[in-house]
Amino acid sequence: MVDSSITPETNGVRYGLYTSLGMMVYFVAASFINLADRIEFSFLNGVILAVGVCFAIARYKRSGNGRIVYLAGFGTGIITALVASVAFGLFFILYAGVINRSIMDGLQAQDLFGYDLSVTIAFLAIVLQGAMLGMIISLIAMQYYKSPDHKPMTGLE
Repeated sequence: MVDSSITPETNGVRYGLYTSLGMMVYFVAASFINLADRIEFSFLNGVILAVGVCFAIARYKRSGNGRIVYLAGFGTGIITALVASVAFGLFFILYAGVINRSIMDGLQAQDLFGYDLSVTIAFLAIVLQGAMLGMIISLIAMQYYKSPDHKPMTGLE
């Protein structure tokens, strides 16, 4: 029986918030050990985002008894990535703009924008990076999750 209470939108928002929480915890932990201003360590946010998108798509597939409509699963992944990126971006505004203003000094010294980098530009970069990465991850993940037994397809559905 298909669980009709789970839609791509509600599932994406739920897992997007979970994913953003994971990204926030990682960022605060990195900040405590003085690694948050090192741009190289931000790639782990991409890993957290990939895990969140895959969990969201897998949950949506389980709610449909192992069947998933390709665009619904793709939409779930994109919504998850957008919600996670915007929530993490808003957290970054709060953290870098109010809680720990010194983090922007380290980012400005290393970033391409230099001292023109503001919290607003960093927020927009976080959202854009998360949205684009989420779209790519969703495309890749749906190639795996579209098949009911996770084997390569032999024909068109």
